[in-house]
Amino acid sequence: MRFVEIDLFGVYVAPMSLMLLAAWVAMIALRRVAARYGLLRHVWHPALFMFAIYMIVLSSIVLTMAR
Repeated sequence: MRFVEIDLFGVYVAPMSLMLLAAWVAMIALRRVAARYGLLRHVWHPALFMFAIYMIVLSSIVLTMAR
């Protein structure tokens, strides 16, 4: 599949920016779940851990869309 620009109300948007936004929304949900169950207490560097999870979610979205 080729990634082509998406026409959003007359503005061409790169598909990667929409994937970044989708990964960010997914991370909000994952961060709330992790905070609710206290999972971030067991991580050495919570911000670095959340960034790594964000990159995993983003790459999963990109690989899913590429198929």
